[in-house]
Order: sequence, then C-alpha cells, then structure tokens
Amino acid sequence: MRRPRGEPGSRAPRPTEGATCAGPGESWSPSPNSMLRVLLSAQASAARLSGLLLLPPVQPCYLGPSKWGDRPPGGGPHAGPVQGLQRLLEQARSPGELLRWLGQNPTKVRPHHYPVALRRLGQLLGSRPQPPPVEQATLQDLSQLIIRNCPSFDIHTIHVCLHLAVLLGFPSDGPLVCALEQERRFRLPPKPPPPLQPVLRGGQRLEAALSCPRFLRYPRQHLIRSLAEARPEELTPHVMVLLAQHLARHRLREPQLLEAIAHFLVVQEAQLNSKVVQKLVLPFGRLNYLPLEQQFMPCLERILAREAGLAPLATVNILMSLCQLRCLPFRALHFVFSPGFINHISGTPHALIVRRYLSLLDTAVELELPGYRGPRLPRRQQVPIFPQPLITDRARCKYSHKDIVAEGLRQLLGEEKYRQDLTVPPGYCTDFLLCVSSSGAVLPVRTQDPFLPYPPRSCLQGQAAPQPTTRDPAQRVVLMLRERWHFCRDGRVLLGSRALRERHLGLMGYQLLPLPFEELESQRGLPQLKSYLRQKLQALGLHWGPEGG
Repeated sequence: MRRPRGEPGSRAPRPTEGATCAGPGESWSPSPNSMLRVLLSAQASAARLSGLLLLPPVQPCYLGPSKWGDRPPGGGPHAGPVQGLQRLLEQARSPGELLRWLGQNPTKVRPHHYPVALRRLGQLLGSRPQPPPVEQATLQDLSQLIIRNCPSFDIHTIHVCLHLAVLLGFPSDGPLVCALEQERRFRLPPKPPPPLQPVLRGGQRLEAALSCPRFLRYPRQHLIRSLAEARPEELTPHVMVLLAQHLARHRLREPQLLEAIAHFLVVQEAQLNSKVVQKLVLPFGRLNYLPLEQQFMPCLERILAREAGLAPLATVNILMSLCQLRCLPFRALHFVFSPGFINHISGTPHALIVRRYLSLLDTAVELELPGYRGPRLPRRQQVPIFPQPLITDRARCKYSHKDIVAEGLRQLLGEEKYRQDLTVPPGYCTDFLLCVSSSGAVLPVRTQDPFLPYPPRSCLQGQAAPQPTTRDPAQRVVLMLRERWHFCRDGRVLLGSRALRERHLGLMGYQLLPLPFEELESQRGLPQLKSYLRQKLQALGLHWGPEGG
C-alpha cells in the first residue's frame, strides 16, 4: 500500500455547526454528533487558541492501529522494554497519559514511538460516545517533545508524523509542522544543477526549432524572428531545407519565410546541387506561391541546365513545382522529353514515378503551353497521372464530406445519374461527375460516355472552355469537394496540386462546381445538405425528374 503523505500547506476545514470552543485554560470536548480537533501552536498562548477542526470518524485504515506493534524494530536487550512502551502508548486512555509515557521513559523511547502516539491521539479524539478532554498544555508539550527529537527520525518516520500532524489539525504554519517539514527537506537528496544551455545564435535557434519533432510547438513568429536575427553565414543549406520542409508540411504560406528561401537560393546558386534545390523549391509549388525575387526563375533555369543530367528525379521534382506555378522553362522541357533522358530513366528504380511526373508535364504542355514546339512524351511512355484519390484525401477520409454528399446526391438525383471517384483521361480523379444534356437535364451516366476526349479538340489558353467543341451534345459537370486541408493553412489559397487539377479539368472542357468546406460544414443534417445541393445544381440551370430518380 502506498504510504500517505501529508500536504503541509493545505488549509484546515472551517468549523461547522456543533463545534463548541473552550475558553482560555479550559478543557473541551466535542459534541456527540461531531469529532473536533484542536488547532494549536506551541508558541501560542491559551488565549490564542486557533480554533477547532471537524473531521470524519477515524477508520481503521486511516488512523488505525500502528503497524510497528506487530514488528518491533531492532533487537538486543532493549527490544522487550521498547515493545512494552509501544503497547502502553497504544492502550493510553487520554492525551495526558500519552505524554506521561513518553516523558517518563526517555531511555526507552525510540523515533517510531512518536507516530504511534500521534496515531493513538487521533483514535482518542475520535472515540465514542465521549472523547476525553484535551488540555492545551498537554498538546503543546507533546508538540515540543516531537520537535526536540525529530532530528533523530528517519525519512519514513518524518513523513508519517507530518501526515498525522496535518490530519490532527496542527496548523500548517505552526512549529510542529514547520519543524517536521524542515527535517523532511534536509533528508531530500540535493537536486543536480540544471545543465547549462548553450547560447544559440539566430541560425542555430532556427535549426534547433525545426529539428524538434514537435514542429507546431514553435509559432511562425518565432521562426521569422530567428531568421531575421541570423547572420548570412549562419543560414546553411541544411537550415533552409528544414525551413522549406516545415512550411510545406504544415501548409504555412508565410511570404517572409518563402521570400527568404528564394533569396537564399539565388545568393547560394553556385553552391547548391539539384538534390538540395528540389527541397528548397518544394514549398513554392505546394503553397502556390510565386516569389517576388526577380532572379528566382533565371536562377532555377541555370541550375536545371547545369544539373539536369546528374539527378533525373530531382530535375523532374523541380519541374513539378514549377508546373504548379505555371512557370515551365522550355529548355528544361526539351531535355526531359528527349529520347536520351527517357531511355536513361527507364532502367532506374524510380522509373514509374518519373514517367508519371513526365505524363503530368506533357499534359501541362498540351493544355497550357500552345507555343511549345519541342519533343513530347511518346504515347507508349504515358501513364495515368493520379489513378486514385490523393494520399491526403485517403488519410483523412473519415473527416471528409464525400460520404454525406454522395448520400445527398443519391436521394436527390438517384444512383444512376452520377459517378463517384471516376478517373478521367489523362488520369485526374473526380469527386462526382454528372452528364447533362444541352437543355440542362441530368442524364443517366450509363447511357453516356462520361469521358471527354483527350487531348481536347480545342482549348482556350489560360481559361476553361465553357462548352467543349465536340459532337457529343452532353456536358460533363464535376462537383469538386474543397476540404479544409485542400487549402494553405489560415488562408483561402488552394494548394498547388489542387489548383493544378481544377485548372486542367477546366481546360479539358469539364464544368466545375466547387463545394467549399465552409458551406458544407454549415449544413446541419442530410435534409439541409440536400437543399444546399439542389440550390447549387439549379443555379447551373440543371433539372431532373422526381427525387431519387
């Protein structure tokens, strides 16, 4: 069983009804319905009796018989008298008798006898029907006796006496509790001095913060301040890579920090290889942020021209970030679409991921760079770009609104009039796709080809074609869920990958209907969501038959 430990600083409960105070120099006894404890100080006079304490009846496990009586400590010739004194203390019939046994047998008293006396005092005060009277002088003398001998107590005896003194109502600032608390502190082992923390400069503080696994404990202002206080020589590539990864991981679109990374990249261009540059450029594409640094793009073009053949995967990663920013350099595209580069990466372990990225770059060239006249990715090398929902959506599917939106569409339109998670060429996964006639009627998907032709027969540069030029009169409407994690943190800017998907779907001729998370979260229950979806679809001029098909 865990030993009880007193709280010297705890307050005593207030006296309650039924407690009667004795006058100066008088004895007192509790009323039949309550157990009262005297709050005494060894330095207080009889006229300064501090009050009375009402405590619940003493249980055997609370202030029960002493455990020392079953096993007298020590041995030798004094074991018998010591054990006999313990029995006398445990059988004492009044506080005065307890004091007499302790004071008249100084050679037989051992430290463990004082907890026995305090325990017996608590039993006497809690006895029924009539506790014995208690004289103030008796308790003062008992307190002084314990104070005088407590330096010889071991730490366990001090803890027990301190606990019992608090339970009996001795004041927390009185001599007895203070003396026991002081002895307890003397017995504690000294605390080792705290290790000296090294003085960290700006760059070192930034690295220490970013190296901590609990990234979010450090607010962005702390990062900005550490970066501002750092000297140029303290901002190493390792520190700046940590900063870039932190911003990308937590979707922090902080212009000051992003501009600092762009400036560092320009200044340190000659010392950086493409494997480091791909990590520094990552947050710009992910956060859909094109820096104001004028030399940012020329610097990257020079690095790509210098490093493209040395690290194929890093080269493609850099181009992927620039693709999200709509800043693809023609010279680098010529290189990665060349037969030599494609043949070089075919036998590497990362061939599939490079081909997937090259397929996306080829799509961007098709849709966004009509002026490009260089080589393209051969058809036989093309693979679906994103054949399934993105990893972030799969990881957070339990927080997504997709299931409830699907149920709302099922009840509103019927299961035959929409497709969920359909991947359309060249490999973009759609949330919900509807086929709509030229008059605005929602058609059963099974009667229509849900895919628009790719490459599109005509496409306007920089904007979505409202109606694709095709013999098929049906339009394709894509409902796009815009969840909270599709945006930069604390902002309304779509992440680069999301903006790229919506931009390309629009350029291919799909009519987009965004469903922002704020609007979805404001719908309370399925009936409200159905009304919300009905208003959204009708605003596009769509109509359908009875609900549910």
